[in-house]
Amino acid sequence: MNFMTIPSLRNHQKQDLIRRNYREIYNHELAHKNAAGSLGGPIVIEKNSEGIPVSGHVSIKMPSLNRDNPKETINHANTVIKAALAPSDPSAQDYKVAAEARSIKSKAEGLEHRKRLNYYA
Repeated sequence: MNFMTIPSLRNHQKQDLIRRNYREIYNHELAHKNAAGSLGGPIVIEKNSEGIPVSGHVSIKMPSLNRDNPKETINHANTVIKAALAPSDPSAQDYKVAAEARSIKSKAEGLEHRKRLNYYA
């Protein structure tokens, strides 16, 4: 989540902006963190040179395709998708992360399907 700053604010306006931005950014990132569970990292809030919060992020471990256990990959990808889209206002980066996880999930689903076909063959 990103915010622009407004030049030459009065001190009380700046403090209000700091509180408002921090609260909005923190709540957005907290939604990611809560949905990610153990796959999510800490909440990081970046500030500009004036000390105004302008963006934040929560790292999340992207799944890798596990050919031996595609179901594990699918479950991991579902968690990443859920976490990426958890805030009420997902960002462009959030949608990008969800799309990447969907791609990995799709590959894992293909493996899972082939695995089932081989089992019944």
